[in-house]
Amino acid sequence: MTYVNSADRMINNQKTSNTVEKHPIRILHVVGGMDRGGVETWLMHILRNIDRDRFHMDFLIHTDKPCSYDQEIRELGSQIIPCLNPSQPLTFATNFKRIIHSHKPYDIIHSHIHHYSGYVLWLAYHAKIPVRIAHSHLDSSLIESKSSWSRQLYLNLMRGAINRYTTIGLGCSEVASRDLFGKDWKSDQRWQIFYCSIDLKPFQSQFQEIDPTSVRDELGIPKTAFVVGHVGQFRPQKNHPFLLKIFAEVLKQETHAYLLLVGDGALRSDIEQQAVSMGISDRIVFLGSRSDIPHLMLGAMDVFLFPSFYEGLGLVLIEAQAAGLPCIFSDTVPQEAELVKPLMHRLSLSQPPSVWSEQTLAARKIGVMEALAIVSKSPFNIETNVRQLEELYLG
Repeated sequence: MTYVNSADRMINNQKTSNTVEKHPIRILHVVGGMDRGGVETWLMHILRNIDRDRFHMDFLIHTDKPCSYDQEIRELGSQIIPCLNPSQPLTFATNFKRIIHSHKPYDIIHSHIHHYSGYVLWLAYHAKIPVRIAHSHLDSSLIESKSSWSRQLYLNLMRGAINRYTTIGLGCSEVASRDLFGKDWKSDQRWQIFYCSIDLKPFQSQFQEIDPTSVRDELGIPKTAFVVGHVGQFRPQKNHPFLLKIFAEVLKQETHAYLLLVGDGALRSDIEQQAVSMGISDRIVFLGSRSDIPHLMLGAMDVFLFPSFYEGLGLVLIEAQAAGLPCIFSDTVPQEAELVKPLMHRLSLSQPPSVWSEQTLAARKIGVMEALAIVSKSPFNIETNVRQLEELYLG
């Protein structure tokens, strides 16, 4: 259930009643940039599958550098709109006002930038955008609890702005909702769980036709190797240093093991150097950012390793389950991500790498058809998810 005040509801209802006949509902998504990541990939699934005759989506980003999804976004008829300098509030506000004035009207602003959404939605309120959505994709409470007093002041200001200027609050899990909307979030009708989802069509179309030997040949991995996989940006949250330590333990027991790392980011060179210093770099394949995750999961990986420090949900775990991969993951991952129970193995980050290694080597796949059937019936299927979002936008 959603909540908007009476003035906003009147404006929204008036727009909604005329939208289908006159123009699509115009939604402005606010993200840091449209590179490959969990939130960004979900937004692309939405853009590809939403009824674009009824809903027009643009993307306000905080960078002027090209991003992975920019070209496809433009090909699908949407705009990439840079709004720079978020760390300079006055400059950012000036840029935001100019953009909204030149691109108006927007019926909905949908912000995905966690605490900074408070400032963005305050600006959107003054720009008279009637529906203002804050979407929580993280549970950063563990990290933020150790932050400085100035950071705590900022967080309190942003949470206050979110509470005041948000008309709809969405969380990808209970912990993500609690992190952004407070411990009593369930008592406010504006706040609700809204799961992100994945497109199952690539998994359904490829699993019978894919040739693992060919896929591994492409990657320079022997067909008989035991392949540990991970997909995630190289940033502190994903805990790559610990992942390498786990893999080093795996190699002690399984000498034909390889580690497949998919993703890019600021810490990649550091992790590459760590692999060299540990003497395991010849068994690690750094693939960078890839668009063919189902292809890699189905054709190359034997097990999926995910020792994140924190996650809002961990959408890539849903993809791994759709591929029938056993998943070894940290106990910081929300319970909602566990769909195919036989595949899921939750461990504490306080356990040593050797314990993680033992579980990694002991895990076993299940049939892809069985796993796909479970995921397809869940809320994490894009076909269900996009219809729910359309209903939400229609009010």
